[in-house]
Amino acid sequence: MEEIDPDALSVDGALAFWLNLYNAGALALAADAFAEGEASVLRVPGAFDTPWAMVGGESLSLNDIEHGKIRRFKDPRIHAALVCGSVSCPSLRNEPFGDDLDAQLDEQMRSFLARGGARVDRDTGTLHLSRIFLWYGGDFVRPGRMPTWIPARRHDLARSVSQWLPDEDANWVIASSPNVEYAAYDWELACSIA
Repeated sequence: MEEIDPDALSVDGALAFWLNLYNAGALALAADAFAEGEASVLRVPGAFDTPWAMVGGESLSLNDIEHGKIRRFKDPRIHAALVCGSVSCPSLRNEPFGDDLDAQLDEQMRSFLARGGARVDRDTGTLHLSRIFLWYGGDFVRPGRMPTWIPARRHDLARSVSQWLPDEDANWVIASSPNVEYAAYDWELACSIA
């Protein structure tokens, strides 16, 4: 990896490279937490801030890769593609990201929402979303400004996320302007494969 220049790859090739590298690092972090008998990746000192990989002569932590490399591609679907080794994080794909990246990211986003990232409750008029959407909602509402830390209005976020929901749920979200609530994030150690 020290010799690779991801910026010399195609846009999709570079994004796939960074996504796969991040997920490999997250799996290594989860393995470290497990080996140390920790219940969460957050219990590993410097978990996301310690340099993990050397790419093109640059020493990078997982946070460097996510916020400095991946989010600059301005594709909010990355938030469903990155794993962290925790119960509430998206599931790891059973294949690396690669040749059909656009389709893989759409599939990953739909899978994340279906597996608990979004839950429609018509009885209470509520769309329950993963806390990831609270943290990175601005990326979904204003992808052209990624990375952004400006919070998204809940109504705008619900409309943005609806494109990846099943048609019946998407239509309900658009027609009803539901309340949006964010689920608690469970950092307990777990790795699942989609």
